[in-house]
Amino acid sequence: MAHFRQLYDARSHSYAYLLADADRREAVIVDPTAGQATLYLALLDELRLRLSHVLLTHVHERAAPGADELRHVTRALLVAGRACGLPHVDLIADDGIAVAFGNEVLRCRTTPGHTAGCVSYLWRDQAFTGDALLIGDCGANSADGGDAGLLFDSITRKLLVLPDETLIYPAHDGAGRRVSCIGEQRAANPKLAGTTRDEFIAKHSQSDRQQAA
Repeated sequence: MAHFRQLYDARSHSYAYLLADADRREAVIVDPTAGQATLYLALLDELRLRLSHVLLTHVHERAAPGADELRHVTRALLVAGRACGLPHVDLIADDGIAVAFGNEVLRCRTTPGHTAGCVSYLWRDQAFTGDALLIGDCGANSADGGDAGLLFDSITRKLLVLPDETLIYPAHDGAGRRVSCIGEQRAANPKLAGTTRDEFIAKHSQSDRQQAA
């Protein structure tokens, strides 16, 4: 049996995810939000789980305070992308790397473009896509190595090739939407549906200019 919890922080519009093997009592948390360690630790205690890994889909400004807070208490291993810029990563999340917790396994899939070190994680029929593929959107170019062309390649070659029914769980959503699926995003995401690579790059460039204005 497995546990799955989606944890929303209304202040930052961000999601963290707890996954666990309930029989072996081992858990991982994806993208813990800064300032929420007490909540996560209470949930782990309630479910009688040991945190084995903290996984990051992306990092901004070479800092991960949410992960640092949890690891200080639990000594969990940190999993992150090779180009994330963090000084101490226990497991580099290259393509195909497996992260085992109990009898459960997450698989890493590099999806750079929002940042240089973005990673998505696949578990069962679910994909944790960070800020690469959002619900009805995708991550804007970031100062941390963002590249619109690379993001388009990551999304179309690494994520949209997954089965239609694969559930996607993003790292953020300002509207509080919690889940979508690959088929829906392939067909109806306005940033992607019917869009060429050049058009995608142009849209991102326009969005970046608007944000900078």
